Amino acid sequence: MGKTLYFDCFSGASGDMILGGLLDLGLPLDDLRAALGSLAVDLGGISARRVQRAGVSATKFVVAAEQPTSEHHHRHYHLKGIVAAINRSALSPAGKARAIHLFERLAEAEAAIHEMPVEKVHLHEVGALDSIIDIVGAVYGLEQLGADRVVSSPLNVGGGTVRCAHGVFPVPAPATARLLTGVPVYSGDVQMELVTPTGALIVTGYAQSFGPIPPMSLERIGYGAGDRDPKQHPNVLRLLVGESREGAHASRVVEITCEIDDMNPQIFGALMDRLHAEGALDVFYAPVQMKKNRPGTLVTVLARPDDREKLSTILFTETTTIGVRYQEMMRECLERELVDVETPLGAVRFKVARRNGRVLNASAEFDDCARIATERGLPIKEVQGVALQAWLNR
Repeated sequence: MGKTLYFDCFSGASGDMILGGLLDLGLPLDDLRAALGSLAVDLGGISARRVQRAGVSATKFVVAAEQPTSEHHHRHYHLKGIVAAINRSALSPAGKARAIHLFERLAEAEAAIHEMPVEKVHLHEVGALDSIIDIVGAVYGLEQLGADRVVSSPLNVGGGTVRCAHGVFPVPAPATARLLTGVPVYSGDVQMELVTPTGALIVTGYAQSFGPIPPMSLERIGYGAGDRDPKQHPNVLRLLVGESREGAHASRVVEITCEIDDMNPQIFGALMDRLHAEGALDVFYAPVQMKKNRPGTLVTVLARPDDREKLSTILFTETTTIGVRYQEMMRECLERELVDVETPLGAVRFKVARRNGRVLNASAEFDDCARIATERGLPIKEVQGVALQAWLNR
């Protein structure tokens, strides 16, 4: 058991949306002001207000500059200056280290984009003090929340183009895309930037995994609002907090799938054996109708997340597929054991499955029934019937 936080990024994520969501969950605004220390003073203060986004009530976090056109508000900083600003905050030592690490990740991403040393990187996209406040504030708020586990949905990055410091780029912006490397993303119908570099930095910096909502007893829901309000699409980030309900026999697995319509069918048998030998938890095939009305085979592999890369490589090298899909999900298994049962025809092993001590399923091992059927000259179904009766009468 423990506290789980889930980032529901169906409308993307930004720094102010994350802070708005944390305030909506109950983070005291005065405590946040105190934690930010001189950062908030530099910009004239912070505030929050209730807003509507496509009919959804949410909290909007606002950084208010003393003079909206002041040079200080629009000034951008190098990493050294940002570290100094973070050290002026009232974050805990661990929080300061976390915030500095986030900006180091950002600087590394920008350095890779511009092919320049990290120390010379000018953080255009999130170097303004209001964005620094978003990140430092989020670190404080998440520390106060104290989640034992953080999970995120795949991120909706939006679409269209966005104006950056170096020109107009397709969504996601270069820094955002770099920070989202290895993270599941998608583009929906909304044609605007939904994931900002700040949002990508925080979500990927905290999320331990990406996928559907994990089993939890839901306790609190927070909505953080973005700046814009498109019709029929709530521009909010939803934060779900609850007690984990994953039992002792629940585990995270990854499902890997691909469709194949141009391969020698003899290979499928060998493929299944190879995947099982390399650690696949299950492999199964299903007939599908593919484009141009060609019949094909859907290959589905269930595996431990750590084995995904290895098993995907086998699919690419052993089959004709040119692409695979994968998603992580939770799996709960019943407690299982083999029990020997004496029957009039001989001993038969039963696979017995329990949940919380209660027997829910019991089935005779087919190999045992087939062996006895051969030895006795009986139909397998008759042996199965005798074995089941012996189990019920045990």
